[in-house]
Amino acid sequence: MDQFRPFLLLAILAVTISASLPQSGADDSLIRQVVSDDVSTTLGAEAHFEIFKTTFGKTYADEEEHDRRFKIFKANLRRARQHQLLDPTAEHGMTKFSDMTPAEFRRTYLGLKKGASKSLKRVLSSASNAPVLPTDNLPEDFDWRDKGAVTDVKDQGSCGSCWSFSTTGALEGANFLANGKLVSLSEQQLVDCDHECDEDNTCDAGCNGGLMTTAFEYVKKSGGLQSESDYPYTGTDGSCKFNNKKIVASVQNFSVVSTDEDQIAANLVKHGPLAIGINAAFMQTYIGGVSCPYICLKNYLDHGVLLVGYGASGFSPIRLKHKPYWIIKNSWGQNWGESGYYKICRGYNSCGVDNMVSTVTALTTS
Repeated sequence: MDQFRPFLLLAILAVTISASLPQSGADDSLIRQVVSDDVSTTLGAEAHFEIFKTTFGKTYADEEEHDRRFKIFKANLRRARQHQLLDPTAEHGMTKFSDMTPAEFRRTYLGLKKGASKSLKRVLSSASNAPVLPTDNLPEDFDWRDKGAVTDVKDQGSCGSCWSFSTTGALEGANFLANGKLVSLSEQQLVDCDHECDEDNTCDAGCNGGLMTTAFEYVKKSGGLQSESDYPYTGTDGSCKFNNKKIVASVQNFSVVSTDEDQIAANLVKHGPLAIGINAAFMQTYIGGVSCPYICLKNYLDHGVLLVGYGASGFSPIRLKHKPYWIIKNSWGQNWGESGYYKICRGYNSCGVDNMVSTVTALTTS
């Protein structure tokens, strides 16, 4: 089978390129392939756009804007078909982001800073010297949600603050392990107050992006984070209102994790949910299943998410074997993906999921 893999990949690429070209009268048949099965396949593009607007509460300022979004909607359905060909073990189609261009989507929802340049190189260098944990007795399946260490899926809104949600998720899990209480922590404190910079002078900048490692450094220096209820999320950049008398979780130490997947699993089991970076190229159209794209740049990381578990039962008909997968908590609300979660295959460093992993190794509460 392996000797035919390059030819299979070329064939898929050829079909993908062909599918990306405009074709007269192709919209209806395209939509039939990417919308969910419970929608009538006899509906046309306009009807599906009406369903999309109703489902996600979309309204537009005027007819011109409506027509422009409708064109983008149809283009994104073509992209979803391309993604389905390149990522056949997942399901791709209409999502709440289907009226946004890829550039708008990246600018609005992806806020991991400089993931493809010096910051990533430094993290990879640190990862090579990360502490090594025993891996002999790792469970086959593991999920921190089952143990009460993960808060409900949150929604970052139209703000590139994904890095702050990844950071708080890791701290929430570590805090739970430290005292047995699950407390939702404040992303808004990080957005408003964290301007920590790394060695390359890349600084956390609220809705304009940041890094989880520099956010951990801020939490360590500032004394800690307030709770979500004391410092609620607004989804906009604001002035810092941090009150150090209301700290509920503080970091003593954090560490970059090895890129070895057994080590990632071991750190997950020992330290709680992990803050990770990922290339979100296939996430705009993702609906469910185990994502394992044939092509996804591993050194271009643009989104911060939270690794909460892993499983071994995902099946890949292409590679003819069961595929283990990571379970990732996202910050785009519960009406995206699998109730706000994303599954991506283990064992291939798909979309760079192994390259930027960090964990809280010591945390105190006050």
